[in-house]
Amino acid sequence: MSGYDRHITIFSPEGKLYQVEYAFKATNQTNLNSIAVRSPFCSVVINQKKVTDKLMDSKTISFIFKISPTIGMVATGPIPDAKNAATRAISEAAEFRYKYGYDMPCDVLSKRMANLSQVYTQRAYMRPLGVILTFVSYDEEKGPLIYKSDPAGFYAGYKATATGPKQQELTTSLEKYFKKLDNDDGATATANAATDDTATNTALDNENYVEGTSWEKTVELGITQMIDVLGTDFTFKDLEIGVATKENGFFTLTSEQIEERLVAIAEQD
Repeated sequence: MSGYDRHITIFSPEGKLYQVEYAFKATNQTNLNSIAVRSPFCSVVINQKKVTDKLMDSKTISFIFKISPTIGMVATGPIPDAKNAATRAISEAAEFRYKYGYDMPCDVLSKRMANLSQVYTQRAYMRPLGVILTFVSYDEEKGPLIYKSDPAGFYAGYKATATGPKQQELTTSLEKYFKKLDNDDGATATANAATDDTATNTALDNENYVEGTSWEKTVELGITQMIDVLGTDFTFKDLEIGVATKENGFFTLTSEQIEERLVAIAEQD
């Protein structure tokens, strides 16, 4: 083992920080995939759920956390690191609320957690958390938001995103969906341009969101994406889902609500 492996603050001759790369590999340790999508009405995060020990209470195992009344988070990676990151995010959001008198915006929280992760890459007595954090929220000014931060300290906003061992396949599927959506909206805008001056602007607005007239439809779209890519028929025990809306803030779905969405998808087929 080289010194580049042992010391997190030392770059290898190839310009790599191996401990950070190992942290990224740790994010796939649980073999769980998640997807986040947003419509004009809400943002949704869907995570696979697996309870390997039959004696475990499945209700006590979750990778989705409510950070504040308006922000939810899914942490992809080992559950101890996930809970540690969630505890810190909750603390940061509460401190922000106490200091400034309003809820911490999703993008600000994501930036703060990314900055903390970046600090962990600089100091030898710290290790990066092996989790990728995906935040969803409904912002009063910006509407539905999705942000993601990683162990290297990078963060960004997304139209939709996926995390986990099948991240590439899920991302490709989402990209194809948005490409098709853009083509459909462009054709509609062109057809209506003669009678509706706002058609083009509407198409430009819609290109940042998935189709969905309600949070229920948005959830169904996200689940369908996972079913198509992973080739798995889910039950309500296999998924956990969080939703952020203007009216209700962030909330997680019950087993009954997840089952309702799965039944609705089956009926569509």
